[in-house]
Amino acid sequence: MSVRPSPIAVALGSNLGPRREHLQYAADRLRLILAEAVVSDFIDTAPHGAAAAGQPRYLNGAVVGLSSLEPPDLLGRLLEIEAARGRKRPFRSAPRTLDLDLILAGSLIVSAPGLTVPHPRFRERRFVLEPLAAVAPDLVDPVTGLSVQALLMRLGA
Repeated sequence: MSVRPSPIAVALGSNLGPRREHLQYAADRLRLILAEAVVSDFIDTAPHGAAAAGQPRYLNGAVVGLSSLEPPDLLGRLLEIEAARGRKRPFRSAPRTLDLDLILAGSLIVSAPGLTVPHPRFRERRFVLEPLAAVAPDLVDPVTGLSVQALLMRLGA
């Protein structure tokens, strides 16, 4: 009996080095993991949050595709892709060559050490919702029951 693939949403970000190259690398690798992967355009955004003050601007995007992998396995693959692009974690919210966040994994809700799905802060982050809505506006957040497009509209103009 095979496991039915679920829609997976991954947010991409970079604010160090060749940002576009980092995101393109991640998108290419994610196409190997996610069936029918669709990649958003990349958008230039200001750093977000108090810890981001003084950091370089970000390039953000999203990839949506299908996978039968469980969230811990998906997270492991994302961490491997980040490491391949030199991701370091000297402190929380440090500038990064590549940041990959597992945003949604079908209708799963996971709360485990080191892994929360849906991503706990994606609903308030325009830099995640805009690229995600561009490629998968009808994906549903299993916590709120709202589509990505509705979550974006809730943020306002």
